[in-house]
Amino acid sequence: MPNAPKIPPSAACLAVTVDVVALTVRERRLTALLITRLLPPFAGSNALPGGFVLRGETPREAALRELAEETGLAPPGHLEQLGTYGPLDRDPRADVLSVAYLLLAPAWNTPAPGGDSEAAAWVDVRSAHGLAFDHGRILADGVTRARAKLEYTALALAFVPPEFTMAQLRSVYEAVWDTTLDPRNFSRKVLGSSIVEATGKTVAGGTGRPAAIYRARPGLDPARAVLFPPILRPA
Repeated sequence: MPNAPKIPPSAACLAVTVDVVALTVRERRLTALLITRLLPPFAGSNALPGGFVLRGETPREAALRELAEETGLAPPGHLEQLGTYGPLDRDPRADVLSVAYLLLAPAWNTPAPGGDSEAAAWVDVRSAHGLAFDHGRILADGVTRARAKLEYTALALAFVPPEFTMAQLRSVYEAVWDTTLDPRNFSRKVLGSSIVEATGKTVAGGTGRPAAIYRARPGLDPARAVLFPPILRPA
């Protein structure tokens, strides 16, 4: 468009970053992937993986690149945009707008720090305090989103392997919601939602009868499948 107005110089100077709230369940606890910053500001502080969006890439591409550079991990699960933060009063260097992403996955390799990170580790979300920038708020928003989505979508399936037992799936809900659920009541609700189907296989474990193995219903998108009725958190 030859007559289109030019972008104001002040607008062209606004920096954009990405931050990734990567969550998984480890040892029956909801954990987040955190790095230890190598460079100032906040050198030595824990933070979410992330960094600046480079010329020619989308925020999503930047999120995947920064995750790989700072933790050595490629996301094996569900990735969605969580929200935008700033640009005022969140970075001591300048006004910086951040696009945050939520990543949910069943299993990961061991993180390997690189790029601007000195260390990378999985941390129980309940002990993730004192994060750099406004990352504490972003992490809290990510956890809130994950907890809510488990109520009305099949997103809990993003935390389990392709084939799983009902106990494995229940442990995801218990970890994300930080609660304890009645096994029989939970199984009844999940089977009534029609998001899973039995594989016909079983796995031996414990002193009772072998546990049935389930999988997601063919063609189901965990992020888009709506649970009806929803599986609600205990009051």
